[in-house]
Amino acid sequence: MNAEINDETLEGAVGKLLIKKRMTIAVAESCTGGLVSNRLTNISGSSKYFIMGLTAYSNEVKKNILCVDPEILKKHGAVSKQVAGQMAVGIKFLAGTDIGVGITGIAGPTGGTRAKPVGLVYIALAVQNKLIARELRLRGSREEIKFQASQAVLDLIRKNI
Repeated sequence: MNAEINDETLEGAVGKLLIKKRMTIAVAESCTGGLVSNRLTNISGSSKYFIMGLTAYSNEVKKNILCVDPEILKKHGAVSKQVAGQMAVGIKFLAGTDIGVGITGIAGPTGGTRAKPVGLVYIALAVQNKLIARELRLRGSREEIKFQASQAVLDLIRKNI
């Protein structure tokens, strides 16, 4: 799957912006399973801006590596705006980058509940002294939800750097 506009992918546009602005990025992903990192590193020259990607499926990894507050996990759950934000801040700090990205959600087809249905995804961007977080309600197959979430993240980066 590749979304192109005028022969340029969203990840290509983000890569050009990162190089132009001399910024570095690190990504902490849960429900996308490394797709955002994969897309960012599919661009030739990505080593100039991409420092690290971490697929953090377990709460233990979120707590112990990304420093997500256990009380936040307990109170709001792994799929929450608060956890996505802490993942973004945690990976930014861990990698020493200009930008940190956090993604958590339910790609399905199982795992959803009435309160947190399949397709509920939270994305967050830590850049400069700002933390931007968004809730997404996506539809489709597991692969489609993952791709849509990656598109939303790349677009959020593009619009805020």
